[in-house]
Amino acid sequence: MVEKYYIDTSIWMDLYENRKGFRNEPLGDYALKLLSMIKSKDNKLIVTDLLIRELEMNYSIAEINGMFKPFEKIKEKIMTTEKQFDEAKKIALERNVPKGDALHAIISRDQKSILITRDKHFKQLEDISKSYKPEELI
Repeated sequence: MVEKYYIDTSIWMDLYENRKGFRNEPLGDYALKLLSMIKSKDNKLIVTDLLIRELEMNYSIAEINGMFKPFEKIKEKIMTTEKQFDEAKKIALERNVPKGDALHAIISRDQKSILITRDKHFKQLEDISKSYKPEELI
């Protein structure tokens, strides 16, 4: 069975910058291992307009295209809907979480995907979409 994964912006940044955690955890290595596992199993990677917009805050289009290039065959491009955006605004207000995080959780739920993130806000959104850190799945 093909599984779908929705990788949060911070995980892509961990990979691209080979970042380390506060305790020198190899966050970039964890991201690489998870993405390699996803690719080797021919699972799907969800890439949204929201994810790309968030990455554009730190990287050029060429850099972003380079990040996704190794995953072209398993990438599934998804556009955010107005209904999802409206639901995210409501949830963000109710739970005092960033609108973007609420929207990521909603998209992951709607796509029936596995949400990968490190962001603590997603703990408040687990009823919408359960989230995992890369090292929990590798």
